[in-house]
Amino acid sequence: MRRWPAPKGDPLSEEGDERALAGLAWSALPASPTVLVPLGSTEQHGPHLPLHTDTTIATAVARAVAARLRFLVAPAVAYGASGEHQDFPGTMSIGTEALQVLLVELVRSLSRWAGQVVIVNGHGGNLRALAAAVARLRYEGHAVVWAPCTTPGTDAHAGHAETSLMLHLAPHLVDLARAAPGNLTPLADLLPTLTAEGVAAVSPSGVLGDPTTASAEAGRHLFEQLTADVTTRIRTGEVDRTGRLLKPAASGSRGE
Repeated sequence: MRRWPAPKGDPLSEEGDERALAGLAWSALPASPTVLVPLGSTEQHGPHLPLHTDTTIATAVARAVAARLRFLVAPAVAYGASGEHQDFPGTMSIGTEALQVLLVELVRSLSRWAGQVVIVNGHGGNLRALAAAVARLRYEGHAVVWAPCTTPGTDAHAGHAETSLMLHLAPHLVDLARAAPGNLTPLADLLPTLTAEGVAAVSPSGVLGDPTTASAEAGRHLFEQLTADVTTRIRTGEVDRTGRLLKPAASGSRGE
């Protein structure tokens, strides 16, 4: 079967990535490796960012962490629970229940040969499914944990933070000419309407934040923070009841 090449500069391409699990033969795998699984989404990110923004960020963080810790990176799970974005064309959501089943079965399979599985999550809508799946898997005895791919004090969706990260990771996929401020209301105040009616009810553009302030330099700094955060969580190894990796208390746990 013909293998179509990834587009030039595709941030999700595994070509040349020595830590990419899918590019290895089974006989080349080390015994009981730790495997990072990027978990993202395919959903609207305003008129200026690609649908795979969450997946791109989670994958890039997983790859950077894997390079530091000598782990392997599985192909990303690119479909998540994105029902809140369903009013926008391009959004592809499998919902919380299906995502939970997918994660449970995926980790059960990985556990047959992997020493530990770490899920690196890049989309907030996945949290219910992720927490439930990992808690169940840990009860069954599987060595699985998860880490959030977030930084404190950033805007909610397709704003300064995500646009800056994409300007750093994949600038050719960012259309700044179409970037405009969205709803700037704090997310906590928007949640009741957002949960009941979806993102379109609070932001016709799908943007929650201000992407016009974004820069590649800010994105580089945010990416370094994300990578250091996930690396530290893994090295510390402390988890909550859902299997979420926690920051060490001395470094500030953001309420964790």
